[in-house]
Amino acid sequence: MTDLTALVGSRICHDLISPIGAIGNGMELLAMAPGLSGREEFALITDSVARANGRIRLFRLAFGAAGDGVQIAGGEIAGILAEYYGGSRIEIAAEPPAALPRALAKVVLLAVLCAETALLRGGRIAISGSGEDVVLAAEGPRLNLDPRLWVPISENRVPEGEIAASEVQFALLPRAALAARRTLSLSRNETRFDLAF
Repeated sequence: MTDLTALVGSRICHDLISPIGAIGNGMELLAMAPGLSGREEFALITDSVARANGRIRLFRLAFGAAGDGVQIAGGEIAGILAEYYGGSRIEIAAEPPAALPRALAKVVLLAVLCAETALLRGGRIAISGSGEDVVLAAEGPRLNLDPRLWVPISENRVPEGEIAASEVQFALLPRAALAARRTLSLSRNETRFDLAF
């Protein structure tokens, strides 16, 4: 059966990336004009366009249709995460496998979005992989793994009850892992947790 929500996500991201790209291109042209590129306002717009582009690219892979047989370069995933988290309270160290099936790339990005919610005071998310095995390690000064969301993830199931829009990744991650033929495995201590798949 067709996943209509994933198709809607893909369509929205596809339609938004063109105007954001056009704004970015316009900013590059304006940068060539004397006196504009050094201004604070110019830097703010340029940074905002880059962040919006990173968000759309991440959302397109995480929430869009996975597609069969499509491979995503590990470097592209690392670049998307660098754009998305650039200048934020979360440091990203991404060294995923050289290439991943798109369905597995979706799992990686949804897992990162889940991990972000546990890092209340910021921290570090590291992604490593060999072959097609991936481990996400998150650490920070104050971890908050909400049991309502993380216990179901550790059991490879969707959380029950109401899910807020900011938590939708928790409902999607187990389904994406199943579609990618992966099992989620969670381990943790006071300052770090690992999610392997």
